[in-house]
Amino acid sequence: MIEVQSLTKNYGAVRAVDDLSFRVEPGRVTGFLGPNGSGKSTTMRMILGLDRQDAGTATIAGRPYGDHRYPLHEVGALLESKAVHPSRMAVNHLRWLAASNGLPQRRVDEVLELTGIEKVARRRAKAYSLGMAQRLGVAAALIGDPGVLLLDEPVNGLDPEGILWIRTLMRALADEGRTVLVSSHLMSEMAVTADHVLVIGKGRLIADTSVKELVAGAAGGSLRLVSPDATELRRLLTADGATVSLEPDGALRVTGLTGPQVGELARQHQLAIYELSIQQASLEEAFMELTKDSVEFNSPVTRNNERISA
Repeated sequence: MIEVQSLTKNYGAVRAVDDLSFRVEPGRVTGFLGPNGSGKSTTMRMILGLDRQDAGTATIAGRPYGDHRYPLHEVGALLESKAVHPSRMAVNHLRWLAASNGLPQRRVDEVLELTGIEKVARRRAKAYSLGMAQRLGVAAALIGDPGVLLLDEPVNGLDPEGILWIRTLMRALADEGRTVLVSSHLMSEMAVTADHVLVIGKGRLIADTSVKELVAGAAGGSLRLVSPDATELRRLLTADGATVSLEPDGALRVTGLTGPQVGELARQHQLAIYELSIQQASLEEAFMELTKDSVEFNSPVTRNNERISA
């Protein structure tokens, strides 16, 4: 388990992490989400004792990281995939990690096989692609067979097969009862990987909930409506205060009215409806709604062919 209590970190006049508290429970994948500059990486560094907090505590399995005599046995981390000497062979990088933590050398072969880089283990790190470097970073995190994993953007540089591999691995590790904390900007990936999410903005906790509850509580849900009278229904729905857009397949996407309200409007005007279904907000939509006041930079985006401010 990871436990953070009132964690605070300042860089001069800038408060990067602001009285942050949360727990990461074993047995599930916890997504750590937030806009750029929200404090995710700083928080993970403080959990691992790489940055010193100005206030608060961070413990792993009940103790600060620095109090663990052989930390790789307790916690594995991937914060920077290129954190290896460029002239060192991957196998030697893992060998010294094993030796420094009293691990058998056979564990090196096991993690090389687990991460799929055993055939390139004698290449120097500078020859590794970003995807290969990520796999080496995961191998280093897993070498001590730890009960706690912290992974910062582990899918960066991975191809589709690699993304599926890391997703399957994280799920398997959580199913074994391990604690898995993973940060990512890929909401579509977190939607199918994470059980629970922590969302932070400007260093503060915004949400600590399950993915299902976060999405269910978002305002981005809509209705999908299929009708042979779509043109007339669109006019009537718009006049009744709904926002209506046309989907590529000819269906209408309706927000601002409930299903019963749409059905009653169609009945009153004797218009046929072939399909009326709820389209739940995506994790990305829920995340954008939650963090709209916490983004560091706003960019213009396009929605329904209209230019709007993010």
